[in-house]
Amino acid sequence: MECLRSRRALRNSICLVALCGVTLASGCSMLATAMYFIEGTNTQAAFAGLKGKKVAVVCRPVSSLHFRDSSVSRDLAKQVGVTLEKQVSKITIIDQRDVFEWADENNWEEYVEIGKAVGADMVVALDLEEFSLYQGQTLYQGKANMKLMVFDVAAGKQPVFERNLPQALYPPNAAIPSGEKPEPQFRRQFVNHLAQLIGRYFYDHDSTADFAGDSTALLN
Repeated sequence: MECLRSRRALRNSICLVALCGVTLASGCSMLATAMYFIEGTNTQAAFAGLKGKKVAVVCRPVSSLHFRDSSVSRDLAKQVGVTLEKQVSKITIIDQRDVFEWADENNWEEYVEIGKAVGADMVVALDLEEFSLYQGQTLYQGKANMKLMVFDVAAGKQPVFERNLPQALYPPNAAIPSGEKPEPQFRRQFVNHLAQLIGRYFYDHDSTADFAGDSTALLN
């Protein structure tokens, strides 16, 4: 394996040396292009500590959102779990039914309480601050704001990883007429999109994957 890495590094170095000669004559843009093709667009996981762990995914909406759309937190947590199970090696996702049932039947304040109760090593926690499907009355454009945290149940109440996520818009550039598809279908698409955005913090991924977001929303 070490030999393979060395050969690969030597090959990339030779490519860069050859291209640099051309770049001197044609400007820096060619070097940037060369790096793009050599390195690709792969982005490393921001947090890689879920591998081999038993993980509970918990989503907690603000109170006003809970009463307006009581199922969104459960749907999003479930889909994030599905995404992580597909993409993260050797992970075990705690059944969302067990997580939701315990959270619904008990008074709790800290995410680690749920983790301990369901036998999780780690908790992926989402504070969902905003979730909507419409721009106006007749146009779909999903909007969500949330905070992402990870807790190591054995380590205590302080998160080992946290991010205030950028506002998510779907489709990102333009709303689509609500007559194009039923609301439940668009809702599923938006929840799946959010789950992908969240999941990518935990596994290596292609950073250009969302460039076609508007066309995908229209076609699906």
